[in-house]
Amino acid sequence: MSLPVTDTFASGQTGAAKGEARHIDTLIIGSGFAGLGAAIRLSQKGRNDFLVVERGNDVGGTWRDNTYPGAACDVPSHLYSYSYALNPEWTRSFSTQPEIQKYIQSVSKKYNVLDKHIFGCEVESVRWDNAGSRWHVNTSKGEFVARIVVSAVGALCEPSLPDIKGIEGFQGEIFHSARWNHDADLTGKRVAVIGTGASAIQIIPAIGKKVDHLDVYQRTAPWVLPRADREYTKAEGLAFKYLPGFQRLCRAGIYWMRETQVVGLAKAPIFMKPLQFAAERHLRRQIKDKDLRKKVHPNFQIGCKRMLISNNYYPTLAKDHVDLVTDGIAEVTADSVISKDGTERKVDAIVVATGFHVTDSPTYEGIFGKDGRSLAEVFEDGGQQGYKGATIANFPNMFFLVGPNTGLGHSSMVFMIESQINYLASALDTIDKHDLGTVEVREDTQKAYNADLQAKLSNSVWNNGGCASWYLDKHGNNTTLWPGFTFDFRRQTKKFDLEAYDSVPAKDLSTSAPAPTASTLDDNDKVSAQ
Repeated sequence: MSLPVTDTFASGQTGAAKGEARHIDTLIIGSGFAGLGAAIRLSQKGRNDFLVVERGNDVGGTWRDNTYPGAACDVPSHLYSYSYALNPEWTRSFSTQPEIQKYIQSVSKKYNVLDKHIFGCEVESVRWDNAGSRWHVNTSKGEFVARIVVSAVGALCEPSLPDIKGIEGFQGEIFHSARWNHDADLTGKRVAVIGTGASAIQIIPAIGKKVDHLDVYQRTAPWVLPRADREYTKAEGLAFKYLPGFQRLCRAGIYWMRETQVVGLAKAPIFMKPLQFAAERHLRRQIKDKDLRKKVHPNFQIGCKRMLISNNYYPTLAKDHVDLVTDGIAEVTADSVISKDGTERKVDAIVVATGFHVTDSPTYEGIFGKDGRSLAEVFEDGGQQGYKGATIANFPNMFFLVGPNTGLGHSSMVFMIESQINYLASALDTIDKHDLGTVEVREDTQKAYNADLQAKLSNSVWNNGGCASWYLDKHGNNTTLWPGFTFDFRRQTKKFDLEAYDSVPAKDLSTSAPAPTASTLDDNDKVSAQ
């Protein structure tokens, strides 16, 4: 058997559906918070010659895909929304997956961009044509030729599968947390969960109530803080809806409180000690068994890896029918998991909660720049580098949302996404104003930018906290996180800086480049906004 995982860029597929290529100005790949936000901004600015291709059957991205039991956000609800579309309907301080997905769907309908989407559209390859100065995008629904491509493929979209001997031969139910099999009834079953990261600590308490026995396989113990979650009162809900400015004031308070964490995370890790004290107290209060407490006590400074929040993870581990295994997995058989100490544990089902490809995403293998190299090859040679998380040398007229070094360890990614969309919108305006055919960030500018980033990160807890995390690439560089305050990033991305780019006027491009035409959708591609 095989684990059910589908890549955005389908490996090994080279031919798109037959038919004439569609010429458009801007093609957006992906429709999570980033892609949908970009579509809304382009529509608001009157840039109607664009399309969004999305492999799923709906908007939402990671919130559409991650439907596992207990799925919820670890950023407060009021901060986890677009700034121009606050949601007074949040029912609790930390929203669950169904609420977030419902919010995203409602925004897509409110701003009337669903008719610009092609769902069920798998991107197979994205190639730059030097002669025509256009991107050729092959998909499962035909070829597109675009002047501008916006990659809004999220960082947490490609599940990372463990390389464990024999796992393909397991005869029971097995699935990744991001591809949850809701047809598999785990009630009364013996279940193994591999991983103790952000998804796992939500899944374990949720399924721990129904399984007969649960084995939790931990490689690295995470730091877990209390989850200050509660339902909003009826009075609060009415205030969010009808009291002018109240919800925005709540949002501002949450934002600035979260920003204070940057001092400890990125500037002076000694200031993380209060948070670590709170996590240690949380652990002592919830786990009384000294041996178990020792197993789940992290051996690195808090913040070095992603900080997690939960009120029911530790109590679940302490239950009699739950075992925490820290010896590592040696092999999986048809009906058991064998740990490295030789212990064989019979299981009926395995939940793989081992995270995602972040610094080595398979999507990079399908994007080919002006010199013919794929984005994966470029990153392999020089590390995952970009400029302001938005552009990458060798890939002209391509913009990335949630690109290198835009991730956060403390606040809402939606804030960063909106900042990048500001930069994208300014770039498109600049291109039109100067009648430019291509723009490409200069390699020397990109190198200088990344040298500065890594210098700033050198003092951070992520680089000095004593852990190995998915924040770091194979070269040992932190290519995932932004090393400062989010308002600094907002300031840097407010305006497109053309001086950082090599540009070619449209009149100087090859005449073989076809003029883009207004985008149209076939009837079977259109999606009702009802």
